[in-house]
Amino acid sequence: MSNSSKKNLTKNDIAWEKIFEQYQVLEKIYERGSFEIDAGTINQFRESRLMAKFDHHVNLPRIFQKNSLSILPISRSRYILGHFDAYFRVNYHPEIEPIPVTFPSDIESLDYETLSSESLAINCAFYAGMIADILDTKTDKVFHTVSGRMSAGSFDFSINRLSSNSPYLLEVNNSQCEIDAGFETEEYFLIVEAKMYGVEDFLIRQLYYPYRLWSSKVHKKVLVALMTFSNSTNQFSFFLYDFDNLSDYNSIRLIKQKNYIIGSEKITRDDILEVFNSVKVVCEPDVTFPQADDFNRVVDLLTLLYENDLTKDEITTKYQFTARQTNYYTDAGRYLGLVDKIKNYDSKEIAFCLTDEGRSLMNKKHKLKILSLIKMILRYPVFYKTFEITLQTGEIPSKNQIIEIMSKMNYSDKTKDRRSQTVISWMKWILSRCSD
Repeated sequence: MSNSSKKNLTKNDIAWEKIFEQYQVLEKIYERGSFEIDAGTINQFRESRLMAKFDHHVNLPRIFQKNSLSILPISRSRYILGHFDAYFRVNYHPEIEPIPVTFPSDIESLDYETLSSESLAINCAFYAGMIADILDTKTDKVFHTVSGRMSAGSFDFSINRLSSNSPYLLEVNNSQCEIDAGFETEEYFLIVEAKMYGVEDFLIRQLYYPYRLWSSKVHKKVLVALMTFSNSTNQFSFFLYDFDNLSDYNSIRLIKQKNYIIGSEKITRDDILEVFNSVKVVCEPDVTFPQADDFNRVVDLLTLLYENDLTKDEITTKYQFTARQTNYYTDAGRYLGLVDKIKNYDSKEIAFCLTDEGRSLMNKKHKLKILSLIKMILRYPVFYKTFEITLQTGEIPSKNQIIEIMSKMNYSDKTKDRRSQTVISWMKWILSRCSD
């Protein structure tokens, strides 16, 4: 393994590789079709609570991904590994326009423009009428009833194997599950899983285990939904699902997707021009030039760090990042002056936190937040010059043009080709914020 590959190993990667070697996990999965392990055994290598929950496929330890494996809990202290089809792909259809909704003017304790946690976003969606709309409720009777951790009960189910067309039968006995929010109407009980960022996929278990629990407890039709919120776009996206077969983990089916936006001030071309004209170009910071193509994910990272300081490992496992991407996006935040590196004096680990400027930014109303981010991008020479040309020509410069700009400014980085793509992506993000 190369030094760069070792550098990008997470603590979970290292611990699971030791478990696989010591217990001959791959050989046993080949022989039996699965491998069971208890929390006590996992704890000998690293805390099981950190080693057995992977919300997205990209979070899986390297040895899992290499061998097409996933892990599911089957009791409070026992897990099963196998070639299970455990994740479901999410597609944000670009043609679905966000529905404008209003927020009750008499609510002062909840600010829909400065949301920093899943619980706040869920409450905001509820009070703005999104839950009622996604369920097509004809009355105002929607009740926010349950949330938190609970026993999933006991049940059997089948899950597809990635290695063959045959299903694998599993039995769950009082495994723990967690519900971000449950809502009840006259007809439905809705279970919501929330994320404060856009996702590429999700672990079906997060919806399926609560679905099985509550299908046995209530007489109403149980539905499940994934809700994502972006501080970059201020958009709530709901994906409403049902399971066609109660006992089939993979029978999940999308019923509909809806997007919502709570009325906030629109950003106009004149607003962006005003920001550009006010920019004072500064010298490049002593941080690697960004190589982070999706600026929405930079904003997502700021949202994560608003709640807690996080280590590289924690960011990689909490968000839809690989270890390498964590490096790129934390560097992008540091480049903008919004994220800083700190050392924990107890653990001696490096963690990332918001700078004072970053925390101040995240406390701003949506329009000011976005305009401030645009100003922070444009204060650096390459971005300023690229945007200036964009305004003059009406088109974002090509990759070769941006490489030429970087060369004229004496950038010696051998990865100018890749970093020029980041410049283009950030320019597209700035232009996409413009409503006219």
